[in-house]
Amino acid sequence: MSAELTLDATDRALIRALAEDAQASAGALGRRFGLSQPACWRRIQRLRAAGLFRGARLDLDLARLGFGVTVFLGIKLATKGRVSLEDFERAVSAIPEVQIVEHVLGAFDYRLRVAARDLPDFERVLRRRIMTLPGVGNVEANVMLSEERRPGPL
Repeated sequence: MSAELTLDATDRALIRALAEDAQASAGALGRRFGLSQPACWRRIQRLRAAGLFRGARLDLDLARLGFGVTVFLGIKLATKGRVSLEDFERAVSAIPEVQIVEHVLGAFDYRLRVAARDLPDFERVLRRRIMTLPGVGNVEANVMLSEERRPGPL
């Protein structure tokens, strides 16, 4: 965030509202927060220009789309010298079932969120795609049983 950008209570309220519904109109948000549509639109554009929004996304219901299993993988790279982190990140990001790639500090080098149709489908993705990536060493899998809270406004 830019040093010269100062957020007031209305800016913070707009950010929370847009985090809940990125498609909310400036008119509806303006009515909600006591602003005219143009004033609200200008605030949103100022926040966007400052780089506070990285984009809008659909919140997909993976189970309804046929992806009934979510697995979190911890990946420890075997040889960091022979394969660059960028090479691994580029290769793992090209796997469609891998939803999130996080470079982390701790027992693992990376944490992945993988969506699969079922456990045999996950096994196929793990064996044929993830385990064949350059530099993969140890892998630890945790199957998600339920998700109680989705990422949202701070």
